[in-house]
Amino acid sequence: MITTIAVQSLKHRLSAVLLTMLSIVVSVSLLLSVEHLRIQTKASFGRTISGVDLIVGAPTGQSNLLLYSVFRIGNPTNSVSWESYQTLSKLPSVKWIIPIALGDSHEGFRVLGTNTDYFKHFQYGNKQSLNIDKGKTFDAPFDAVIGAEVAEKLNYKLGDEIEMSHGLGEVSFTKHSESPFVVTGILASTGTPVDRTIHVTLIGLEAAHMNATEIHKIHESIAAGETIDVEIDSVTAMFIGLQAKMQVFQLQRAVNQYKKEPMLAIMPGVAFAELWQLVANVENILLFISVLILFSSLLGLATMLLTTVRERRQEMAVLRAIGAHSWVVFLLIQMEALLLSLGASIIAVLLVWAGFQFGSTWLSAEYGLFIENTVLGIRSIAIIGIVSVATFIIACVPAFSAYRQSLQQGMSNK
Repeated sequence: MITTIAVQSLKHRLSAVLLTMLSIVVSVSLLLSVEHLRIQTKASFGRTISGVDLIVGAPTGQSNLLLYSVFRIGNPTNSVSWESYQTLSKLPSVKWIIPIALGDSHEGFRVLGTNTDYFKHFQYGNKQSLNIDKGKTFDAPFDAVIGAEVAEKLNYKLGDEIEMSHGLGEVSFTKHSESPFVVTGILASTGTPVDRTIHVTLIGLEAAHMNATEIHKIHESIAAGETIDVEIDSVTAMFIGLQAKMQVFQLQRAVNQYKKEPMLAIMPGVAFAELWQLVANVENILLFISVLILFSSLLGLATMLLTTVRERRQEMAVLRAIGAHSWVVFLLIQMEALLLSLGASIIAVLLVWAGFQFGSTWLSAEYGLFIENTVLGIRSIAIIGIVSVATFIIACVPAFSAYRQSLQQGMSNK
């Protein structure tokens, strides 16, 4: 009975009810979105690289090594010798090893020197492998495989030539114009830094830094079908996959105690967790702001109900005249508030679910966020429950006001 009366009462004030409901929908949607993105972004952040047991580079700190080797952010402080790479690659515990060399760029995009093992073993997301959308991987020393974003932004296609530059800026005065690379492959979009990377061969990258005479001889050897002899001095970092996961601590300790040259081995998962702590305060602030917005919306609901209580004296009088107790009036106001917040919360959950359902592909392509749409879960039910409890507490103000008003009317009728 109380529910029916509450529904009819809300219908009579439809304009105010809809505006209040819209406010709650927006605030609950924001809270749900921030909470879901907070959890999923952390998980997606850790899936930028997958299946790698150790990342090895020069001693520079876990976060810095992770940033420049995986996210292509910043510059390495030093490099690791090619001899050390060969030593690690021959260890029986190492299943595969990917060398990478950084330092050059093209039109603001990072250049990464590597070999064909990169395309065989590098994984991202939920252990997804790299796929060639067009063309093929390396066949010759001056071949280049570009990421999807590089191809789109620079409008490159197969067969185009790319000149590398020193430094990371979009404008450089030092270019390797004597040794342009030819685009032989374009990778499918991954939503990771791979999309913004130009991949070249280690031999080609090393040759590009030689003088014009040496580069000319190399091109002549390639044209004649001869094997070129370019000695690689160093690499920036290495991605290592092991035969057995239990060997990771043993190899990490061995690398960190390597006597021939200083090296640092990190576990990506541990480094990701450490790096995420740097942005933990930001996510907490966003969550706090969302809670404040929700609180202000619920205050608006209480204000709307409190205003209508003073205009509903006749309605209260009728309820008292037919024998309704003052507590019935209290429960009526609470029921109206609960129906409003519960209805708005359900709408918000459905809107957020639909948003992630249809926008997850765009988020992964544009921002590298692999969002699993788990909005319709226990966490959303918990948030709806919290909103309902908060609604009950805040709605006590107009409900008690209506209770006192109906109590006074009942005493005056006597």
